[in-house]
Amino acid sequence: MRERISRVQKELEERRLDALLVTDPHNRRYLSGFTGTSGYVLIGRNDAVFLTDFRYVEQARDQVQGLRVVRHGVQMVEALKEILNEWGVETLGFEQEHVTVGQWERLTSALAPVRLSGTTGWVEALRMVKDEGELALIRKAASIADQAFRAVLDHIHPGVRERDLALMLERYMQDLGASGPSFDTIVASGWRSALPHGVAGEKTVESGDLVTFDFGCVFQGYCSDLTRTVAVGSIDEEKRRIYQVVLEAQQAALREIRPGMTGREADALARGVIEAAGYGEAFGHSLGHGVGLAIHENPRLAVQSDEVLKPGMVVTVEPGIYVSGVGGVRIEDDVLITAQGCTRLTFSPKELLIL
Repeated sequence: MRERISRVQKELEERRLDALLVTDPHNRRYLSGFTGTSGYVLIGRNDAVFLTDFRYVEQARDQVQGLRVVRHGVQMVEALKEILNEWGVETLGFEQEHVTVGQWERLTSALAPVRLSGTTGWVEALRMVKDEGELALIRKAASIADQAFRAVLDHIHPGVRERDLALMLERYMQDLGASGPSFDTIVASGWRSALPHGVAGEKTVESGDLVTFDFGCVFQGYCSDLTRTVAVGSIDEEKRRIYQVVLEAQQAALREIRPGMTGREADALARGVIEAAGYGEAFGHSLGHGVGLAIHENPRLAVQSDEVLKPGMVVTVEPGIYVSGVGGVRIEDDVLITAQGCTRLTFSPKELLIL
């Protein structure tokens, strides 16, 4: 954690700030190791503290690394003001995307004459490149998702509810050590597979359905995200063709994604295959997103993304085609950007499974 704190401190002078107040839960955990639900990271040019209340002070003393733990009273702002005065802070940075207008107004009033200056995406940018400890946890989360998918395959048959399949997946992942799902589990069958975010419902699987599973888990704070589409019973040629186009699009992206490429260029690798097959209008979302402490992080693999891929980033690669009245297919892997290209972290089979 000390190295992460130091990286923030190095930027304080560049940004003409004396300190940064971190309130986003993911950023708080990244910079401190704290897993509780109430606390603040305050980083100054020469010091750093973790503020929390009576409920979490013992947990903070056990978990927090690289910061001095300070217990605040009923009003956190009183302890904050005292520390800022001690440090001689004139300008305090805050995470403007994670502070409400009401909170900003209260801080501005209580901390005067300290000037507040909004920041955006600062710690999130540091989080994009994972260290070896983070990668080990993401690999474990990915492995749990793979194992859970293999286990649920035996339960996919006509008559089973989407909701029951989702519950099975989540139970298997928790039995394997996950703390829970990383997002609402998607199981979408038949016509509902054309819904990119078709969270599992009461519909039952029918013969001839495509069934899309999009799910993941959280392991020690880090997320995985995996999508596979299977067929139940005999499916028609259009569904087979859609599956094959999506598979070819994903494989094309996995072969060519490399560091130095922008998110826009990565997106184009798969999108070009789908457009050439005549399904461009049926691929309406981006190719992928970063994965880490949050299920959706930067960088984005999207038509509007100029972010440059770097070794150590973990992203999803998830092209899809969705045709109303027919069904949809999405295939997704978690991928680590390496010095040479990229490598998969999820390994569930991708050939069309007909169950």
